[in-house]
Amino acid sequence: MQPDLLNKVPGNETKNYLRVATITNEKSPLFFLYIGKDEASIKFLLNTTISGIIAENYENARKLIQSENFSDTVDVIIIDVAYNDYDLRSFISFLKTLDPSYQKIPIIYNEHHLPHQEYESYCNNIDDVIDLSNWQFDFSNKISFLKKAKEYTKEAVLSKSVNKPSTCYYKRAFDIIVSSVLLLMALPLLIVIAIAIKLESKGPIFYNAKRAGRGFKIFKFYKFRTMVVNADKKIETLAHLNQYGQTYNGAKFFKIANDPRITKIGKFLRNSSLDELPQLFNVLKGDMSLVGNRPLPLYEAATLTTNEFVERFMAPAGITGLWQIKKRGKAEMSVDERISLDISYARQANLLYDFWIMAQTPAALLQKSDV
Repeated sequence: MQPDLLNKVPGNETKNYLRVATITNEKSPLFFLYIGKDEASIKFLLNTTISGIIAENYENARKLIQSENFSDTVDVIIIDVAYNDYDLRSFISFLKTLDPSYQKIPIIYNEHHLPHQEYESYCNNIDDVIDLSNWQFDFSNKISFLKKAKEYTKEAVLSKSVNKPSTCYYKRAFDIIVSSVLLLMALPLLIVIAIAIKLESKGPIFYNAKRAGRGFKIFKFYKFRTMVVNADKKIETLAHLNQYGQTYNGAKFFKIANDPRITKIGKFLRNSSLDELPQLFNVLKGDMSLVGNRPLPLYEAATLTTNEFVERFMAPAGITGLWQIKKRGKAEMSVDERISLDISYARQANLLYDFWIMAQTPAALLQKSDV
């Protein structure tokens, strides 16, 4: 594919950016601004979207945006350069000096350039982190969701109790204190479970996978391993057993009764909810709260990209929540029922409501159905 236009930023003799465009019904109409020069990432974007702009670094991106020739409406900014906190914050500050429309543009960072230890610090500056070389979902839907979530957060959620600063501070303090105490009390039990898992089957003790939490932020989610190794890769072969059946307006969840991938120890851990204990570490890290909406696997979260569903991601990810105390373990639950419960919590959430949910949680821990 050849670019249809090549420009230079005034005052610089090197190529600073390319305008690339293709016309096809199979590609997204998104217009991207890509900062970087990774060939694999650029190829992915060219194969996925109709058009965009490529800048090699932050400086060139600034010049590009300020140039007279640049008048396009950017749908997403993708950063694919070595992580530097100062440079990133400086570029974000630059965007805030521009037209207000730039503050609504989702900013995505390529995971390969973001060190693990920086996950906590990026959250206030970047809307999401993805692996551009291994992205398996609808990229257009992803961006559409991030744009709606960003607009929704700015215009609506700030007025709700779940996001009021005082509520957030109290909720966070409560999460830290309670999760710390629970971890200390459960330490002997954690050791026993770890030994049992290791004795029964080969593989890691803990299962960790990427999950989408509040604002579609992606983080590593911890549980005790309850399934055979590589269970995620067997989803397609078991799709016909999905208890949720058909999708609901594009939304999709996956769960089957008597899942053959679950180990014997895993069945006990799931039915007693002991497999959830490692998520207390997620609470300590700030990825999750004790009470909230369950963080979703990316293949599920990627389907919830419309205005109808966006509110469920406005609440924090939680270990327990409204869905758990109302419908956990009930095979007759539908997709729309689960989403409705998630949205209901997001709208009503406050500390007293959290206390009520936690008080109802013990009765929901022991489930009868193997789902």
